[in-house]
Amino acid sequence: MYGYIKGVITKITPKYIIIENNGIGYLLIVSNPYNFKLNNEYKLFTHQYVREDILDLYGFSSEEEKELFLKLISVSGIGPKTALSILASSSVNNVIKAIEERNAAYLKKFPGIGAKASQQIILDLQGKLSFDDLNTVVPSSKMQDVEDALIALGYNKKELQKVLAKLDSSKDEGELVKEALKLLVK
Repeated sequence: MYGYIKGVITKITPKYIIIENNGIGYLLIVSNPYNFKLNNEYKLFTHQYVREDILDLYGFSSEEEKELFLKLISVSGIGPKTALSILASSSVNNVIKAIEERNAAYLKKFPGIGAKASQQIILDLQGKLSFDDLNTVVPSSKMQDVEDALIALGYNKKELQKVLAKLDSSKDEGELVKEALKLLVK
């Protein structure tokens, strides 16, 4: 229903924030309310969660966070509160990495996630969360230069995402391009 709301934060509580837009205060349930500052303007991506006796509006700092939330609540046994606690405790990249690497131990550290739930998350979502779909890898300018160089050489963005994630970003661009080419040739 709502894609995003852009407005000023007028209230912060432990569970939700209120963002005012054109004189209307929207109550948004967010993962980390205290990451926001009063009287500052934000653009929050939203998801309206509707069930028989529930009508909640959830807010997210990024589209990636929202998309991961939607994927998590699609898993049997994972509701919005559990999905929100996962987002509050970790970054989108780390959660996706744990799912793709079948790291159930990492997932079990979140509140409300036991052995069965962590295995269900991996079973349902492994291979369905690509860095390409979510653009979760936020490249540094150095990594962006490396990516641009490899694209100029004819490689596509999809195959580069996996290779770039394996590189040590502390090295200079020339070294990174050489390492990436070695990985791409394998």
